Amino acid sequence: MLIGRVIGTVVSTQKHRKYEGAKLLLVQPLAMDGQARGTPLLAIDSVGAGVHERVLVVLEGRAAGEALRRKAAPVDTAIVGIIDRIDLTESEPPPRPPAAREEPRKTRRRDAR
Repeated sequence: MLIGRVIGTVVSTQKHRKYEGAKLLLVQPLAMDGQARGTPLLAIDSVGAGVHERVLVVLEGRAAGEALRRKAAPVDTAIVGIIDRIDLTESEPPPRPPAAREEPRKTRRRDAR
């Protein structure tokens, strides 16, 4: 899954019969800071997303095909959610345990006789 922003629509009068009535959207994948990441994707919209909305996208596999709710639909990418808010908690990495300290070796002093 990935987070993206809908950047456009695609109109296709000639398409696979399983796509009839389905909305095709262009989605720009986003990094966690909201910046564009990678190449835009063509996705089937299963939730009624619109241009400029942030969306949750599934790539390939059974989940993408099931989003269209049609068996054996040739789908690689599908929009499965509209994102209202992202709460990101940035935490510091846990503290490292103190390094094992080697105790200085005790040396015996030999008495000079």
